[in-house]
Amino acid sequence: MTSPLPGPASRGAQWAVAARIYISALWLGLIIGISFIEAPLKFTAPGITIPLGLGIGRRVFFAMNMVEIIFFIALVAGSAKRAAGKAWGWGVGLVGLLLLIKTAAIRPGLSARTDAVLAGVSDGGSLWHYAYIGVEFCLTLALVALLLMAAKRWIRITGR
Repeated sequence: MTSPLPGPASRGAQWAVAARIYISALWLGLIIGISFIEAPLKFTAPGITIPLGLGIGRRVFFAMNMVEIIFFIALVAGSAKRAAGKAWGWGVGLVGLLLLIKTAAIRPGLSARTDAVLAGVSDGGSLWHYAYIGVEFCLTLALVALLLMAAKRWIRITGR
């Protein structure tokens, strides 16, 4: 099937939009899989103690944040190359702001709380957890919006 856009720019536009779709979808799946499925279930597994669960959580969420930073950089790079419009730009900006809040503001608080629990100074649970869940929920909604915008653009440029 030929593209409705003329010349080589159409292939570049298709690749840019496809990348936006895949990155948004992968990032969304990562959050759903780790934050909304793995993290809550981890502590219900037989033999998982609080210290063990917290140790696993630290490693998993550190790795997840590194992947998210890579995804964000890829979204920015893909957006700069092929202008995607103001709504897309605002969406990517919102995703970046939420990622920054989660990584630079909330995770250090969670880490300090984890240290306190592991040292026996605290029994766990804190407002930091609720803040993290809230930001993850907002990030999920923002990624769904980006995914829908990219899919709509894909349909428009490919005629599918």
